[in-house]
Amino acid sequence: MAEQTRMDSLFAGEPAFAPVEPVPAPEAVPTPVEATTTARVAIRDLEDGQRVRGVYAVRGRELRRKRNGEPWLRMTVGDATGTAEAVCWDDAEVRYALCGTGTPIHVSGVFETSERWGAKIKVTELRAAEDGEYELNDLAVPSEVSAERLEADLRDLLETVRNVELRELLDLFFAPDSETWNRFRDAPAAKTFHQAYRHGLLEHTLSVAQAVSAAANFFPGIDRDIAVTGALLHDIGKLLAYNDDPLAIDLTDAGRLQGEIPLGYYTVRRAIEDIPGFDPRLAQCVLHIILSHHGSLEHGSPVTPATREAVLVHMIDNLGGRLGSFDRLERQLPEGESWSGFDRALSGSAWFSERAA
Repeated sequence: MAEQTRMDSLFAGEPAFAPVEPVPAPEAVPTPVEATTTARVAIRDLEDGQRVRGVYAVRGRELRRKRNGEPWLRMTVGDATGTAEAVCWDDAEVRYALCGTGTPIHVSGVFETSERWGAKIKVTELRAAEDGEYELNDLAVPSEVSAERLEADLRDLLETVRNVELRELLDLFFAPDSETWNRFRDAPAAKTFHQAYRHGLLEHTLSVAQAVSAAANFFPGIDRDIAVTGALLHDIGKLLAYNDDPLAIDLTDAGRLQGEIPLGYYTVRRAIEDIPGFDPRLAQCVLHIILSHHGSLEHGSPVTPATREAVLVHMIDNLGGRLGSFDRLERQLPEGESWSGFDRALSGSAWFSERAA
């Protein structure tokens, strides 16, 4: 298989990876729906040594091999509260085929934490989830703001753009009957770090554009219409860079091969070229915001911000992403906890004071 890789550093007999004895069947076996309803534990609430039984979504999978050549399966499974690594030693190739990315699966096993290997679910049983065993909202991370509310706020903001050419450009992407609107409304903003859920791109884009609109009033020299237009279009490349599977958000081939910023640049440039007589200065200003909004070369921008409007959009976009990480971490935090673990997006841990009170 194309996805198989060699794993030379793991031994089948390592204690942390030792197979788990199957869970003895109870005297009265409930139906699958009853078992899932009564026994399923949210990912964020799993504790060391806890038995696992319930439906989770496959976020990713990988077929690996031990030193002796035998295959084993490593997966990432998740629900609306977070993700966990899962390992399976028996029938690895058959179960690999069963666990397609984005597939709801019924998992039985034990959640264990090891200083050497970390936390993972050691799987004893694995099967496809049946209809009625799960709710999609339990497996997909939700947005806390309705799409209807987000769209209404977006329409209000669009009405404030007075430049006729910029408004025409924005309508090509956000008018209700445009080719891209339905996809934009439902698309995620990221794979992991912030607003990685349905409507996430709309939520993130709107919050950035609203903040840019407000901040433009406090700094002299900023063309508000250009800044707001750039903010609304800065992540438009994500429509092509990410898939639309709410259970397993991932990069598309185009996203991996070209990147979201080049895809956004070419998408907007083609749209501008379809508008007769579009002001070249406006085009340069908007396209520069898209190209520079990550702020630096090492963060993926081919150029750094060189206009007031580009600096403003970059700063607000970065702020929105970092604050979005707090939302993600709080959603995954177990009851009674006020500190998150180390988070790469924040380069540290997050503290939630209201939980500590």
